[in-house]
Amino acid sequence: MNKKTVAVLFGGQSSEHSVSLVSATTIISNMDSEKYFIIPVGITKEGKWLIYNGPVENIKNGDWEKYGTPAVLSPDAGMKGIIKIVGDKAKIIPVDVVFPVLHGAWGEDGTIQGLLELAKIPYVGCGVLASSVSMDKVYTKIICKDAGIPQANYTWVFASDIEKEDTLKRIEKEIGYPLFIKPSNAGSSVGISKATNRDELLKGLKEAARYDRKIVIEEFVNGRELECAVLGNEDIKVTRVGEILSAADAEFYDFDAKYNNPDSKTVIPAPIPAEKEEEIRSLAKKVFKAVDGSGISRIDFFMDRESEKIIFNELNTLPGFTSISMYPMLWEEAGLPKKELIDELIELALSRDNGIRG
Repeated sequence: MNKKTVAVLFGGQSSEHSVSLVSATTIISNMDSEKYFIIPVGITKEGKWLIYNGPVENIKNGDWEKYGTPAVLSPDAGMKGIIKIVGDKAKIIPVDVVFPVLHGAWGEDGTIQGLLELAKIPYVGCGVLASSVSMDKVYTKIICKDAGIPQANYTWVFASDIEKEDTLKRIEKEIGYPLFIKPSNAGSSVGISKATNRDELLKGLKEAARYDRKIVIEEFVNGRELECAVLGNEDIKVTRVGEILSAADAEFYDFDAKYNNPDSKTVIPAPIPAEKEEEIRSLAKKVFKAVDGSGISRIDFFMDRESEKIIFNELNTLPGFTSISMYPMLWEEAGLPKKELIDELIELALSRDNGIRG
């Protein structure tokens, strides 16, 4: 068998660094060593790149940084590889495909995808455009509005304007209470809060401003949280729908409820009417195509508890692979275990040009 050399990028400088370490541990542990030469490449919170060669468990617990060797991914299309640096010597390690496991900024937003385009190395997941517009909730909403996809009423502001009286009045007039506040560029429910009055609104805007210069404000939707997984390039497959059940003491599915509260649960398939499930699956495919998605995405919706109206929430182009992550669980329910799912994601990366020119 002709083995492929796969560089798995993990860590990164975003607020989701720790989640990435867990996802990477899962992915590497489920990669077939008979099919792939695996090169783990970690990026520290400070942005330093290190090739790691050691027990995979040390990735999850953070000890990998102690044993890493300096490295960089060369943008030189003639090299197509990782440059390993030992003392005053450098060695090129050719790479067939890169699997970015970098959640959030500087990994899920088109930046690493742009570097890989320059290097002409195939990579798992969406291209530069889909990654950047999907990471930015404002632009996702603009695109989905144009595509006729139902979503909650929203507005957005710059962080520099959040304490202006006109800004606060506009939000209250256009959205009203209760409302949700989100950084435009952040994942894993980081920086999200709910507000029911002016004081909570200002506090929530300041919290979101810690993570991004653009802030999205949405109307409150009393809805069930539903998700489905997408896989493919031109031929798009969509799983059944899963439901997130937040812990009783969690007002919504924030970072703590997602990763730290054992009472939060997922239900696959979601107990919803068949016609609603088909509507969600059809909308998921429509959203994926609207942003020019490819390879992988998880797409999230609400179903209003009273009207049962389906409302698009957000799109995640590099979903987690942790023990509680919905994306791999949805595919396992569909009969595609993690090892085979990873194989397919790598094949999808190799079978398309990722937007590479020439």
